[in-house]
Amino acid sequence: MPSLPSLLRPRRLALAAGVAGAVAFGLAYRFALEYRAKAGLPHRSPVEGSPADFGLAFESVEIPSGDARLAAWFVPAEGLDGGGAAADPRPAVAIVHGWESNRGRSMAHIRYLHAAGFHCLVIDARGHGDNAPEELPINVPEFAEDAAAAARWLAARADVSAIGLLGHSMGGAGVIVAAASEPSVRAVVALSSPADLVRMTRKTFEMAEIHVSDPIATPLAYLTAAVLLAPRRHAIDDANAWLAASRYRGPLLLMHGEDDRGVPVAHHELIAQAARSARTGPGSEPVETLVVPGYGHRWLYEAADVRRRTASFFARALGGPIAPEKAGELAAACVVERPENPVYGFGSASTAFAAEAEDREKTRREARERATGTLLN
Repeated sequence: MPSLPSLLRPRRLALAAGVAGAVAFGLAYRFALEYRAKAGLPHRSPVEGSPADFGLAFESVEIPSGDARLAAWFVPAEGLDGGGAAADPRPAVAIVHGWESNRGRSMAHIRYLHAAGFHCLVIDARGHGDNAPEELPINVPEFAEDAAAAARWLAARADVSAIGLLGHSMGGAGVIVAAASEPSVRAVVALSSPADLVRMTRKTFEMAEIHVSDPIATPLAYLTAAVLLAPRRHAIDDANAWLAASRYRGPLLLMHGEDDRGVPVAHHELIAQAARSARTGPGSEPVETLVVPGYGHRWLYEAADVRRRTASFFARALGGPIAPEKAGELAAACVVERPENPVYGFGSASTAFAAEAEDREKTRREARERATGTLLN
């Protein structure tokens, strides 16, 4: 007959494993809460300049989105002769910036799309630019809600004939998610878009130099993403661009910098693969892609081919107002430049974590030095 200690040993091991698991989950959950506190809300940057700086007429408007009202500019298309307002309804493109950016930093997109004959609507996503600060975390679902609100606002205008969405980075993921559920959207261009929040969160660990072993990194990223989305009651799939791309069946153009370190080009490939796999049979709308050599996460619009592809894609998908080839050439000829020395986006999102990691290392180093000094003395 087994002895009592031998009978109790498996129970003790199971209890120890359970306690260890509970402690590990508690630490992971605490980390996720800290992550949400530091990365859940953007640092707002004031909007500088306006379309008037480039000789463009515009209206300052507010776009209702849920319980928010988004600051925005509507830049109407000109007549085909380059003068006055367009007489007939025109296609419009709503432009959505990325994390910690604002509508003023989307001026380049306004300029070349306007040159190609489109109405342009550019918004500040909630919690960004000139909008009021938010109390709850913001992520892809909120960018998607704001993009869909912009599309609905355009759809209500008599001077708009068709609607496209263009977004960069988190805004790129947002416009893909929006298009999957907003029927007024006819075409989508997404630049430098993350495929899903779990991959994006895991990447921020690396950027912030938070060293987590591979077997732990993905579960921790999943928990962290879920905690980040929880206050607004969003699920992980609500922030998933590649899943949304498999549901959206309209024309889609994806572009990405080959040297993107914040959102590696593998994200681009995953979104493209998901979109294409869902489009089988005759009559399927196209999925176009472009990987731009020599470019990272930002400034893709400085490449003439990006401007050309974007304008010709929208002209083809939205029905003009200019022939696609001509629209592309007009956009490519529009010389645009990046803002002066801006700091925003994924790099800044991870700065707080990098600082925290540095502080923790400094504390450990000082503790080691004190311990060493005590031993030596």
